[in-house]
Amino acid sequence: MDPTYVRKGFGLKREIEPELASYHSNVVDRLKAGGYAHTVGDLTFRLAQEFGFCYGVDRAVEYAYESRKKFPDKQLYLVGEIIHNPHVNARLTELGVTILGYDPDGAFDFSRISAEDVVLMPAFGVTVKDFERLRAIGCVVVDTTCGSVLNVWKRVERYAKEGFTAVVHGKHYHEETKATVSQVTKYEHGKYLILFDMDEAEVVCRFIERADNGGEMERLFRHRVSDGFEFARDLQKIGVANQTTMLAKESLAIAARIGQSLEARYGRADLDEHFRSFDTICSATQDRQDAVLALIEEPLDVMLVIGGYNSSNTNNLAKICATKVRTYHIADASCIDVEARSIRHKPVDEAEEREEREEREWLEGVRRIGLTAGASTPNNKIGEAVERVLETKGLRLDG
Repeated sequence: MDPTYVRKGFGLKREIEPELASYHSNVVDRLKAGGYAHTVGDLTFRLAQEFGFCYGVDRAVEYAYESRKKFPDKQLYLVGEIIHNPHVNARLTELGVTILGYDPDGAFDFSRISAEDVVLMPAFGVTVKDFERLRAIGCVVVDTTCGSVLNVWKRVERYAKEGFTAVVHGKHYHEETKATVSQVTKYEHGKYLILFDMDEAEVVCRFIERADNGGEMERLFRHRVSDGFEFARDLQKIGVANQTTMLAKESLAIAARIGQSLEARYGRADLDEHFRSFDTICSATQDRQDAVLALIEEPLDVMLVIGGYNSSNTNNLAKICATKVRTYHIADASCIDVEARSIRHKPVDEAEEREEREEREWLEGVRRIGLTAGASTPNNKIGEAVERVLETKGLRLDG
């Protein structure tokens, strides 16, 4: 076993449990015990039955705390954010973990790392190039990459090995997507293209079928494809994959649409020679999306979605909820101003604009509030939001 590469933790979970207890919430426990609902005065909270920290996030956070316990005297670095939650990352900083940023060329700055240090890889993983850079330094690397992400990597590697271009439904700027598409570079002829939504998939499909929109393809995708990509050559054989936290329904629809397009171009009999598809949405993402879909079928006045504004899965939960009920995506309880009776929230829109908006008297006439949280949101942040809502209404959980 290589002592400088750790993927299964250090077996110190019991030792770090007191520190992890800060993420616990008695409020959430009460909601769950009450059938995922609780009424105080004239206000009823309904909690989605799947929410908050998933297994992969739990594991990443635990490994970070274990690493601090295992190496109390060593310098610990973290490649970007461990997960997309500002409170969790801030807590690691308080524990002495240095979060690495980017150099002027847009690459992670590893200039401070020495062979004596310990480096944490985030739950999203890192690119092939960054992994190789870390291994060349000789430092201890603690790999917290989520198993669901690794499954996608295996899929796009297989595509590259078999001569298929990996078309990935994801956000080209997201750490996970960057790490995923880099996997094809392990193969000499590996190719990828990243598309964001069904509208962009339709542009690709038009090119597959008619090849009369080369200018549009160039404009949309030139900076979201592998080096040396040629649209006419590299979109003849396609394998579809996705960032694990995208909208599951849309990912499946995109895969089906691309399959239809390739069938129209090459015929049903030869489709297997041109098309591969595999649903790589992680089960935790799917479960949380299914849970809010069920919840918003109930009568609700507003929906609170709690989690980091740069969290893909949290943004998608908010988008789902907004189709049926007035929805507020908040980073944490501090977004709820008791004195002003207002709420600051990130607008739910396709552009994923991160600038907050403020709305006053948002609780006027509200009696039923739905709750959910992204997979990177700890339970204590859910509980704090509930308590802040109650305070705004002049209520207490035990009052």
